[in-house]
Amino acid sequence: MSNSSDEEFDRFMRGRWPSMVRLAYGLTGDTGHAEDLAQAAFARAYASWGRVRRAGDPDAYVRRIVVNTHRNLFRKHRVTEELRGDLTDAPGGSSPGPEDRSELLEALGRLGPRQRAVVVLRYWLDLSEAETAAALGCSVGTVKSQASRALVALRKTASLLEEDIVEGGLR
Repeated sequence: MSNSSDEEFDRFMRGRWPSMVRLAYGLTGDTGHAEDLAQAAFARAYASWGRVRRAGDPDAYVRRIVVNTHRNLFRKHRVTEELRGDLTDAPGGSSPGPEDRSELLEALGRLGPRQRAVVVLRYWLDLSEAETAAALGCSVGTVKSQASRALVALRKTASLLEEDIVEGGLR
């Protein structure tokens, strides 16, 4: 890569690092794993930076890498994920919101990986249905149905009230 491409990628990565770590944290529930996942995604993006730039939306491209890398790790290793309530250390400097999100995180942990990815992308990162579909490589209809099923499952959690879902960043 040329120096200008290196500098361009460096600016891109520094600007997007917090949001990609936040996405990865939503998928993994662990700050360390989230940073590793984001780092792996940016390494893959750097290796094909020319293609990423030509794609027109580098953010969406890297989000897709994060989701796919997490999905591949989950498939290969069947990693046991433990979502914890320590969002005060959440990457990206976002405000923690309600004081106790542990119930919400536990409920997210009970969702399947695809539903959890849809919930994190749609409601935590506030992506549109089309952006979420692009990140997951599926149709908008699939995003809608997975989101609907995930929200039904979250609402069935006895200790998780409707206002907790709304206050916790989920609608």
